[in-house]
Amino acid sequence: MVAAEVEIGLFVGLFLLGVGLVIWCVEIFIDAVAQSAVSLGISGFFLAVILAGVDLENAVLGVTAAFVALPDLAIGTVFGESLFVLAVAVGIAGLFVPFEIDVPRAYLLLLLLVPLPVFAMSLDGTIELQHGAVLVAVFVPLLAYIFWRERRSETIYLLSEAVQEVVDADLVEEASERPRASNGDGATEAAVEGGDGDERRSGPLELDLDLDPDEFVPELEHRSGLFALGVAILSIVGMTVGSLITVVSAERMFVAFGISGLAFGATVLSFIASIEELALTVEPVRQGRPHLAVGNVVGSTMFYMTANVGLIALLHPIDTSGAVMTVHWPFFAACLLVVTAMLARSRVTRLGGATLVALYVVYWIANYTW
Repeated sequence: MVAAEVEIGLFVGLFLLGVGLVIWCVEIFIDAVAQSAVSLGISGFFLAVILAGVDLENAVLGVTAAFVALPDLAIGTVFGESLFVLAVAVGIAGLFVPFEIDVPRAYLLLLLLVPLPVFAMSLDGTIELQHGAVLVAVFVPLLAYIFWRERRSETIYLLSEAVQEVVDADLVEEASERPRASNGDGATEAAVEGGDGDERRSGPLELDLDLDPDEFVPELEHRSGLFALGVAILSIVGMTVGSLITVVSAERMFVAFGISGLAFGATVLSFIASIEELALTVEPVRQGRPHLAVGNVVGSTMFYMTANVGLIALLHPIDTSGAVMTVHWPFFAACLLVVTAMLARSRVTRLGGATLVALYVVYWIANYTW
């Protein structure tokens, strides 16, 4: 008995170590790619759109689980992190800092329509390789559409906090290289493309999150683009090692506790891996920038329900019978409808926040009792 408890404790420690390593390496990867992109002349804004639309922690863990033939654990992380963003992040924001915001109707439609293709595929009982290819392909035009719309918008919704400083530096550099025009009083000012609409990109966008893993990321600001690119490659190695440690130890843990990989991935693994999402949603709202929180919700949901599921299906067929249809889809749909309804009314309220948090608590219970 003592030996078994020690073994479980060892795997719990390895599990936490693996998750921490993945998250840390992802932060290094994002910062390194952002710095190298700016140094090598790639658009910082476009990079922000790409990095904001892809949740690398979830993708790495899900793909690794599928690769080692644990598709239930992989699809569990998709539903678990989707529900964490919708129910916990938005719910806590509503409870503690209720806010008002006008969200473009196009983004509300995206929230409602994006999950429909993967739901339709789930009705057959299995999401196959060809379905995965379709879902990955769907993500690209969706991301391109948001990029196109944001370039014309007065508010950047899909802007990742992790690369905001890099984007700001890129924009300042671009502005400094543009010709200056007289303002009539002998003074000059930078001719910023887009006039008043680009004022949104000229001001500081630092969020200074309370839960900020960037504090532990090496400083790359003054390094060359090639050096930063090398760091990005090394971080991929670290992500791979961390994800393998996480998935292997997670398997031993849910077997030892007698629970399914689907339930473990949807609850424990997703909760731990999604803590940063809480900061990326609540802190922008607290600082009066709710559009960044909404951007995180839209971008994450879009990625989870298209490319993330698609990548998993490309590596291993996904069984969508049983709890996927009776537990995960109903709770996901309920949280999605509550969030969309509040955003459509332009108000995220305490009542709505309490409803979302309660749904998440019941979701955890349902994973272990139904």
